Amino acid sequence: MKLVNLGNTNWSVSNIALGTWRMNKLTVDQAVKTIETAIDQGINFFDSSDVYGRSESEKIFGQAIKQVSKSRDELFIQTKGGIISHQRYDFSKQHLIQAVDNSLMRLDVDYLDSYLLHRPDPLMEPDEVAEAFDDLQKAGKVRHFGVSNFNPQQVSLLQNSLNQKILVNQLQFSLMHTGMIDHGIHTNMTDNRSVNHDGELIEYSRRKNITIQAWSPFQYSNYAGVFIDDPKAENLNQELQKLADKYQVSKNAIAVAWILRHPANFQVLIGTMNPEHIIDSIAGSDIQLSRQEWYDLYLSAGNDLP
Repeated sequence: MKLVNLGNTNWSVSNIALGTWRMNKLTVDQAVKTIETAIDQGINFFDSSDVYGRSESEKIFGQAIKQVSKSRDELFIQTKGGIISHQRYDFSKQHLIQAVDNSLMRLDVDYLDSYLLHRPDPLMEPDEVAEAFDDLQKAGKVRHFGVSNFNPQQVSLLQNSLNQKILVNQLQFSLMHTGMIDHGIHTNMTDNRSVNHDGELIEYSRRKNITIQAWSPFQYSNYAGVFIDDPKAENLNQELQKLADKYQVSKNAIAVAWILRHPANFQVLIGTMNPEHIIDSIAGSDIQLSRQEWYDLYLSAGNDLP
């Protein structure tokens, strides 16, 4: 398992992390097996959110890590907050502090290695967020902070008020969700792919030493399902299989390797709870695709080059 530094810190974290979105569907014993498999394969970073499984995912994870082979200080635990029952977002100081306290209770840990604002709140007051972050850090409840699904201007607006460095931006990226690179390839053109929806997220993050955590690495855009083995993505799956045969790994591993081949030093979040699928996927950590292989996959996904 390859390691990357998270943000501008000296934290060496696995370049593949396990997301716990679906952990609420497991028993504690099943969760222990899933987490232990991830640890055995070199994963030391785990991501959650207070809305995953209506907070049950945090509870199951918190009970399970008490029974794994690694101690708390050998694991990096991250969770997210700011979404209120999918009815609104809330970055008020009161809510953020309470949300962290609630997550710590469910996870049954004394501190979080990192805490992310889950989705942009149009009513965000950066100075109020800064006060919350200061209080949480001084109390020893959160070591570092980040965001999720923020564009560069939103990150900059928040960063101007913070005393802490934003280390992470969690963003959807996969072979079938490539908007962050499409518009750059189509610079100075007027076709649909030239439209810049999000700002120069990758370029901004690289300049600011912000680690992009790529979520849903096997998914189409807009939660439309998994593209692996989907007949609608026949060309892509043929190319994935070709490279899987060459490197003697699964198609999932090649899809992960495609993301990790980008020089931005992504960290990939896999969300499978199946131990066998974890092993299959993380084989992509150590594969270095050639430039042509990377482009062949990009083109087989239905993208084009000017």
